[in-house]
Amino acid sequence: MPAQPVETDEPAVVDGTQPVSAHADGPVATVGKHAAPAAPTAADSVPSAVDESARAASVAADIAQPVPAQPAGTDEAVAGEGEHPGAAGAAAPVAPVPVDGGQPAPAGTVAPAPADAPATGDGTQPGAPETMPPVTPTEAIGDIEPTAVAQAPASEPAPAATVGEASPAAQEEHPAAVTVDEAPVSAAPVPPVSDGSTPAETGVAHLTQAAPEPESAPQPVPHGTPAGQPEPAAPVPAQQPRHALHGEAGAGQPAAGDGESVPAPVQDVPAPEPGALEEPVAQETATEPEAQPALPEVPAGPPAEGYAESERAAVHRVMRERRDIRNGFRSDPIPHEVLLRVLEAAHTAPSVGHSQPWDFVVIRSAETRRTMHELAMRQRDAYAKSLPKARAKQFKELKVEAILDTPVNIVVTADPTRGGRHTLGRHTQPQMAPYSSALAVENLWLAARAEGLGVGWVSFFDEREMVRTLGLPEHLDVVAYLCVGYVDEFPDEPELMQAGWSKRRPLSWVVHEEAYGRRALPGEDPHDLLAETLRGIRPLDAKALGEAWERQKRMTKPSGALGMLEIISAQLCGLSRKCPPPIPEPAAVAIFAGDHGVHAQGVTAWPQEVTSQMVANFLGGGAVCNAFANQVGAEVCVVDVGVAAELPATPGLLPRKVRPGTSDITTGPAMTREEALRAVEVGIETARDLVAAGNRALITGEMGIANTTVSAALIAVYTGADPAEITGRGTGINDETHARKIDVVRRALELHRPDPEDPIGVLTAVGGLEHAALVGLILGGASLRTPVILDGVSAGAAALVARALAPEALAACIAGHRSAEPGHVAALTKLGLRPLVDLDLRLGEGTGALLALPVVQSAARAMHEVATFDTAGVTEKG
Repeated sequence: MPAQPVETDEPAVVDGTQPVSAHADGPVATVGKHAAPAAPTAADSVPSAVDESARAASVAADIAQPVPAQPAGTDEAVAGEGEHPGAAGAAAPVAPVPVDGGQPAPAGTVAPAPADAPATGDGTQPGAPETMPPVTPTEAIGDIEPTAVAQAPASEPAPAATVGEASPAAQEEHPAAVTVDEAPVSAAPVPPVSDGSTPAETGVAHLTQAAPEPESAPQPVPHGTPAGQPEPAAPVPAQQPRHALHGEAGAGQPAAGDGESVPAPVQDVPAPEPGALEEPVAQETATEPEAQPALPEVPAGPPAEGYAESERAAVHRVMRERRDIRNGFRSDPIPHEVLLRVLEAAHTAPSVGHSQPWDFVVIRSAETRRTMHELAMRQRDAYAKSLPKARAKQFKELKVEAILDTPVNIVVTADPTRGGRHTLGRHTQPQMAPYSSALAVENLWLAARAEGLGVGWVSFFDEREMVRTLGLPEHLDVVAYLCVGYVDEFPDEPELMQAGWSKRRPLSWVVHEEAYGRRALPGEDPHDLLAETLRGIRPLDAKALGEAWERQKRMTKPSGALGMLEIISAQLCGLSRKCPPPIPEPAAVAIFAGDHGVHAQGVTAWPQEVTSQMVANFLGGGAVCNAFANQVGAEVCVVDVGVAAELPATPGLLPRKVRPGTSDITTGPAMTREEALRAVEVGIETARDLVAAGNRALITGEMGIANTTVSAALIAVYTGADPAEITGRGTGINDETHARKIDVVRRALELHRPDPEDPIGVLTAVGGLEHAALVGLILGGASLRTPVILDGVSAGAAALVARALAPEALAACIAGHRSAEPGHVAALTKLGLRPLVDLDLRLGEGTGALLALPVVQSAARAMHEVATFDTAGVTEKG
């Protein structure tokens, strides 16, 4: 078992945010606190009976009395983390490390880093304290911890400001360094603690350079500027480091701090009089005047008023507290006037082309509700049979409908023919009718919550069967079947989230600026997905590790009797920061599929089209990985990251193609740097999606004819081994093909001479798209503190690249098995990981890791269910 990085005890982070570490070699973007313009308060309005002069005097008085803007409050405070993250080197397998609960180690104590741990690249001395930048609260997101620092929506809006007043600038906070005591550890060897550098520094710092400062663009002159008055100079843009992970910084570019760009002096430009047309400026060499952009029209007056602070807070509160209710309904009747108000709110919903395509069928009859309940139960059972075993077990414990528990059911329909053929907005998008009706459902839901009514949405119906059973016109679409009634209480979180079925996705994951993938919250700079993920990777939690070893000593078994399982259970505790740890189920295997240009060199006897054929086999449930996944109850997720063929849309296939296969690595780079980054991001986003869907373990899988050739090249880069020692026979090639394969790997390495200190560059030169995606899956899982069970040689190669980017990522990794490929043995040795299964497998697809899943789950379950000597009344050894 590898020596795992350890993090110190830390206060619980209430809202799931991660602190952002400051890099020694480049600034980290600090989230600005921008005060939103507040709407005028009710006190600012002027009664209509006042004459114009009095009105002007009143407004002038309001303007003359500025009100200091107050910082917006947040629902929850953010607790800082006192960690000592650092680089975990490639350590040899370790034996169980019991903790005897002795004296706690001195605060901030760190163990020496392994000798072969990668250098930080920025000159930082090991053990240097980490400086924490200001952290801004973000929204509550359940168990998912976003790594971007996001501006939180205020739970209590700031006081409204009057017209013309300026909001004071927000001041930066400079938190003091926090020292947190380590958990009690015994005199026995302890997994190495971080060396004091930030988690992302070791793998990223040496890749970061500062880009030249952008020049200030000329600003248009607004209407109404008095002639002769100088235009205010545009602010000088601050230096923004551009991450060399993107390949934007090259040799010869100035480093950060070498100098500052001096903006050109801003000349006084007389503005045209209001209403006057601008005359084009003649160019000496041009035959036609250059067209000037139209200047924005100056608003004639203040914007429309928003709600008062208390009203605004009430609106946002009802949105936050709306819940899909399944439990706790009461049989109290709903008064007619209350139901009428709810329906009136639904009927005021916006609709495309003002088509109002909805109808509301109110059902009170017990007989009709029993009939609908029977229909829902049939569909529920059919859905349960389609689930993997672990999900089916979880689903069985959920209550998914309350048709019989509520006094009123409401069916919301959409009429796609309402308004006729030429309804505005439906010409190119006929689906706007059900979309509009969905807005009516939302209005109904919010109004019901304001009345103290719970609403549950039942979706277990065959739509056409429901239409016939209820006697609805055949042309109607059923948008929602809602159960409405009073409840005992409204849960603090969605019921599915409380049950662990899913987790809330952070806002920072879903907001894109200008282009999809360019993530940025309003008022913030776009953030880099890879850099954000690296910042979120932390070592194992020292306190939870100590508790795990102490519990192992007290369990009703001889100390060390469970061997590797004790080490895995302690690792799971440190990863989850809990003892006992969550049992890693449900689990999902992500199979990334891609083709390789090196296939043209004759390194395998299998044709390239087998990749796309096997993808179809995975989706049809006929592959070995499907059989093993069914046995252990895991979900199979197939991701097209780079298959050469065009794959048809199929349920279960995630189309994430970066490019149709790589190039031949013996004649040029496999892909561009940007493509390598995009493939890594595919893996990160896949990890996020699977964990947000409720999976508690990730399993690596891949498919790509000729990908063991690429795996051998990657392993050679990071182990320094000769290609002949680590290049295997893959799909069972003969001696002649094997010799050719070794020569291909050697020629590719001689051509590119990849630098191990540039992991993205290594992927660009000799990597595969599925290998890059596996790197992202490992990093994404580690940043979400979710165990990642590694499969064979391709997963081992990807883990080497992931470790080069973030050494602490190994804290989340468990070697599922040892492949028959010689390169996998070399990779596991370099990583310091001890495999759980050794059956001479060499198939890939995640098969070996799937077989190891029950072992990992058993290690966690033992921590939950095995009694201790004191609770079981068993006498301990004398």
